Amino acid sequence: MEHLPDIQSEEDVRLLVDSFYSRVQTDDLIGPIFEAVVQGQWPRHLATMYDFWSSLLLGTGRYRGRPFPKHLALPINSQHFRRWLALFVETVEAHFAGPTADEALYKAGNLASIFEYRIQQANNPLNLL
Repeated sequence: MEHLPDIQSEEDVRLLVDSFYSRVQTDDLIGPIFEAVVQGQWPRHLATMYDFWSSLLLGTGRYRGRPFPKHLALPINSQHFRRWLALFVETVEAHFAGPTADEALYKAGNLASIFEYRIQQANNPLNLL
């Protein structure tokens, strides 16, 4: 079995993001949703994702946005979050192994769970009572 490197540098973050979003773009379930939002502006989206994951995994603090509101209006449900997370896990495990790679998997799982929960809550009519 080959030894995979851990995520340690900006180049590693770029490899993770680029590889992940190449999978996303060709995915039948979530690809069209991403394309509808990104509208061909992939370089701009990828630059934001480099900053986001660099901040989360390398502690650079470059990402300054608020990711949740952008996702709230999307036509997505638990099936979409499961696919997103499955593609992310496949990508990390194909390229990396180590503590930071494990942290990436953990943080992605948390993000998917929190976003899914908050979207369900926001879309639940009983919460309006």
